[in-house]
Amino acid sequence: MTAPGDPLERRYRRLLLAYPRPYRRAHGDELLDVLLEDAAPGRRMPVLREAWGLLTGGLRSRVTHQATGSAWEDGLHLGVTAVAVANLAALLPYARELPLWTLLSASALLAILRGRLRTAFALTLLTAVKAVALASGRQWFDVTVLPVYPGGLSGRALFQDGDPFLVAAGYAIVLIGLVVLVSLRRPARARSWWWWAAVVPVAWAGPAWMPEGTEHPISLSRMAVETVALGLAVTGGYLARDHRWAMASGIYLLVVLGELAFHTQDLGRQHLAYAGILVLLTTAAAFVPLRQRRHCLD
Repeated sequence: MTAPGDPLERRYRRLLLAYPRPYRRAHGDELLDVLLEDAAPGRRMPVLREAWGLLTGGLRSRVTHQATGSAWEDGLHLGVTAVAVANLAALLPYARELPLWTLLSASALLAILRGRLRTAFALTLLTAVKAVALASGRQWFDVTVLPVYPGGLSGRALFQDGDPFLVAAGYAIVLIGLVVLVSLRRPARARSWWWWAAVVPVAWAGPAWMPEGTEHPISLSRMAVETVALGLAVTGGYLARDHRWAMASGIYLLVVLGELAFHTQDLGRQHLAYAGILVLLTTAAAFVPLRQRRHCLD
């Protein structure tokens, strides 16, 4: 055994943070005792194989811990959350000109993340009506100088290459999803605060990777966030043998493909590559749980 405060024990405890809190509460001390008993005398650092095993085991445990309850309900909530992030990101560059509506959109996302579905529906509906009005050139609720130019993150006017129907469709998916979740009369799970970290990169118009003057530009930062998120969905489906992340990915992909379909005449090779990556990752998220299950039965 090591003395209290031993460097090796402290490092093991840090590695055990990879596991979810309920697991650490139930098994953390026992696992730590086993690790310290097996450690060679005088060792101050965990061996690489042990560290890697603890990190990957913690990741698997966290994913499995998330894969509880109804997969389709949780997947719907995740998909609604992802689309709500995109809706807020669309308004964020114009927060200086539209402070109230950007705040309402952020509040709607917060309500979704905390599982306050009825509140989220009301806030999303208000923001949706105003967003569709702006895309239509109408002055609903308050007077707004049109076009609305950004204060940062982007160089294009609000909904410059959009359409009222397209804007309405993005909000309609969130609203329909919230109605379905509310109708089930079951509490929704609170989501991670890490969702907020995706808002600014999705809103940012750079780094540019499409030719200047492209009608429907997609920033490299947005593509990176979406690729990472869908990659995590594939990982989650593989580790937990669960389709909730595939369902969420499909809901978000539906919004993206709708945007691209609207701009069919303006699409270039970069757009097709972008769509191909998202479709490939979403398809993988749908199939890896089946592949893993068959492998386990062999």
